[in-house]
Amino acid sequence: MKKQVLFIHSAGPQGIHQGSCDLIADLEEQLGEVYHVSSPAMPDPDYVLWKAQIANEINALNGEVLLVGHSLGGSVLLKYLSEEDCQLTVSGLFLIAAPYWGKDDDWQSEDFRLPDSFATMLPRISSLYLYHSRHDPVVPFAHAQHYAKQLPQAVTREYEGDDHYFCEGLPELVDDIKRI
Repeated sequence: MKKQVLFIHSAGPQGIHQGSCDLIADLEEQLGEVYHVSSPAMPDPDYVLWKAQIANEINALNGEVLLVGHSLGGSVLLKYLSEEDCQLTVSGLFLIAAPYWGKDDDWQSEDFRLPDSFATMLPRISSLYLYHSRHDPVVPFAHAQHYAKQLPQAVTREYEGDDHYFCEGLPELVDDIKRI
């Protein structure tokens, strides 16, 4: 049976060479036939709609799953997992350039904001990874630092560049997934 990967993409258009499209394509190619990567089209950025879509996707899976969230997709996955009862075994959670809503003035949204004690409400997750560029022009690196402080068990991978979309792929993500 193939290992299941659910990838929740970034906000905005997801056409060819837009949003998370290239990152997903590279991940599918690099993981190969042993993995089934599901990357559903998400609706307009509205937490209630995204939550419903994620619930549908998770309910369609069984057994162990690897969850990958890019940008808004990462923060929404984390919120979903901290607020909902997830019956699946989450073998790994991989958050790429995820915004931490409520910490910075430009990132205020009650819809996407995590509860203060979100880390204690997460299901058991065997492996947790954070990926973020130090000079990300979309989501400041400070957001990754906020997550790292709240999630000390997470492995944080920092990149010196200014990549947010990782259009050329993210080899460490592939390696981390394959290790699980």
